[in-house]
Amino acid sequence: MISVSRIMAILKKEVRQLRRDRLTFGMIVGIPVGQLLLFGYAINTDVRDLRTAVSDQAASHLSRQYVAEIEQTQISKIVGYVDSADKLEDQLRRGVISIGIYIPADFDRRVLSAERAAVHVLVDGTDPTIFGVASQLRQLPITFDTTRSRTVTSNVEVRTFYNPERRTPVNIVPGLMGVILTMSMILFTAVAIVRERERGNLELLINTPVSSTELMVGKVIPYIVIGLLQLALILLLGNFLFDVPVRGSVPELYAASTLFIGANLALGLLISSAVKTQFQAMQITVFILIPSILLSGFMFPFDGMPPFAQGIGEVLPITHFIRLTRGIMLRDAQLFELWPDVLALAVFTLLAMIAAGLRFNKRLD
Repeated sequence: MISVSRIMAILKKEVRQLRRDRLTFGMIVGIPVGQLLLFGYAINTDVRDLRTAVSDQAASHLSRQYVAEIEQTQISKIVGYVDSADKLEDQLRRGVISIGIYIPADFDRRVLSAERAAVHVLVDGTDPTIFGVASQLRQLPITFDTTRSRTVTSNVEVRTFYNPERRTPVNIVPGLMGVILTMSMILFTAVAIVRERERGNLELLINTPVSSTELMVGKVIPYIVIGLLQLALILLLGNFLFDVPVRGSVPELYAASTLFIGANLALGLLISSAVKTQFQAMQITVFILIPSILLSGFMFPFDGMPPFAQGIGEVLPITHFIRLTRGIMLRDAQLFELWPDVLALAVFTLLAMIAAGLRFNKRLD
């Protein structure tokens, strides 16, 4: 027969345990609040302020007026001017800009005649959302001041680079590599250390000459190999099933991936030094994974996020890895051209390893 008193005793025990487990209580509140704030404030499907460079060959009053009207739409944020279409393409390839505006020397005449395209819009097609936003520039009118002021709809040609077919898998697969590696590397490492502590295996290491650094390095190396194997599997399936290209250097892609795997493993070690149970390690991994998916540019264009969300995204390793994978795989960019993201991953790994090393020791609680 079911006893209400026994049920109440178990219930009281669970409540006391939850009160003592501050991390779990924090997750109970933190996960719903965090998701509400992310989806309510940070996620914006109405993309604005895409990084844009301009090559104004006409340098006329009308062309300058047109560029000013582009900025007023808030679709584009002008971040620089270059003197040729080649330099626009180079900045697109390196991921410096998302949109390039090329205005030919005879812009004024083309606007009046409308026989040829008056403006060429170069779009980074690695994110299909950007093409949809850039296409709005086709409807941008130009006020042409002659003896009689009139408004002319510009003849704009939108050219999509790196993914002209605008296939979604081409955009998804390079980002999905980062999501998979983030989830598996952080979880594997964090749980592995905590499991050693829960099973009492760390007791065996107390009387050995193994240092904390040696233990961490020994734990990390096997997972680096696992991460690289996962990467190879994703690349093979992505190419075979979805025809996702690898236009750049495969060794450079693996070099960037190794650095990213190291950053995630260092973060996993840091988590393992801060938690006491495998369940807590999994909780924190989920807590990190959610913003990694939403704020990294994987699902939504990074430029369209508000500044505070971009600041959080810049701290996450996956943000820089997605830029690296899309740059190398889709735009044939060189690793040294993407040095800001390489540097960000290296600094993150170093800081996380130092923090984990300071917290981690072989002493049992």
